[in-house]
Amino acid sequence: MNVLADRHIVLGVTGGIAAYKAVEITSRLKKLGAHVHVVMTKEATAFVTERLFQEISGEAVVADMWAKTAFHVEHIALARLADVMLIAPATANILAKAAAGIADDMLSTTILATTAPVVYAPAMNTNMYENPVTQENIERLKARGAQIIEPATGVLACGVEGKGRLPEPTAIVAVLENFFRKKQTLAGKKILVTAGGTVEPLDPVRYLGNRSTGRMGYAVAEAAALRGADVVLVSGPTALQVPTGVRHIPVESARDMHDAVLKEFESADAVVKAAAVADYRPAHVAVDKIKKKDGELQLTLVRNPDILKELGEKKQHQILMGFAAETQNVEAYAKGKLEKKNLDFIVANDVSKKDAGFAVDTNCIIVFSREGSKESYPLMKKRELADILLDKIEEKLSVR
Repeated sequence: MNVLADRHIVLGVTGGIAAYKAVEITSRLKKLGAHVHVVMTKEATAFVTERLFQEISGEAVVADMWAKTAFHVEHIALARLADVMLIAPATANILAKAAAGIADDMLSTTILATTAPVVYAPAMNTNMYENPVTQENIERLKARGAQIIEPATGVLACGVEGKGRLPEPTAIVAVLENFFRKKQTLAGKKILVTAGGTVEPLDPVRYLGNRSTGRMGYAVAEAAALRGADVVLVSGPTALQVPTGVRHIPVESARDMHDAVLKEFESADAVVKAAAVADYRPAHVAVDKIKKKDGELQLTLVRNPDILKELGEKKQHQILMGFAAETQNVEAYAKGKLEKKNLDFIVANDVSKKDAGFAVDTNCIIVFSREGSKESYPLMKKRELADILLDKIEEKLSVR
């Protein structure tokens, strides 16, 4: 039986072009055994009809605050009935109303009246989403325990390419499934994750890089988001898809990553630094492509900032988890890094082993803690290891 079976989900549909996707969300939830109660704003009915939602959900659809319905005091009844409220799409308008406590239609009134968890899936023009007012409203809702499903990036209905698309219905349904499958043990916590390798340009064509694909960091980000955390993923170039519900900050060089991480660090509760950051960069970057000549090419390299060491020096309440990808003396190097960089945990792995390390979905690790513990884990999926690492962070957070 699916975890959504017999769950009462109140689906709020607002007046955005992405309202049509709410039809598929309703259909998928219904097929998984959920009872879907749709509440539409007046503006939403301009995009999709009440009749369509009623036929698919098999439940009465509410759009008019004063219409006769099957429930007595409709907004209170639905608010009490809900196991979770999902607002998809969530326009800038409904986010602003919810943040301010405005209750002037059926949907906003139901949001204000419910004690159930509320999940918002924002969808709007990029400029509207990135407007400081919208971001402030989102932060206010998060502070009250709401979960925000980060919008996707792509070509929007207005023709602009940017952040603001409603994620695909399958991804939104997956968020609800995981909501009920696993307790939201990291709700209200900000987890900062770094992933992938950095690139250091030599000229407009070439760069110095490494073999990291970002799989481990992305697995941690996904797992943390499913536990209800506010996840910020600072990632070097990678072909991986950003997990649903994760705020993604793309970077290229070590210095880019340094600046992005330091900006997010102060408000973070925990940092999982899984990125493979370049230790050195070329002292000079050629303006034009370096042409091949006879003889040797000599490059002068200079040190990049040590991000993890700086975090260890600056940390106050934050839990720091670093990674040590080694090919020899794995334990010795890892323990040295744990102490030198003032970490709470260090995750050591021998990247020379078969099916472990870079460009694969599996890894075998040893986790050392500040308190002196050592735990070894055999080869397993990186997604499974991500849950193990988050369990350790949760345990540490619970005693602080």
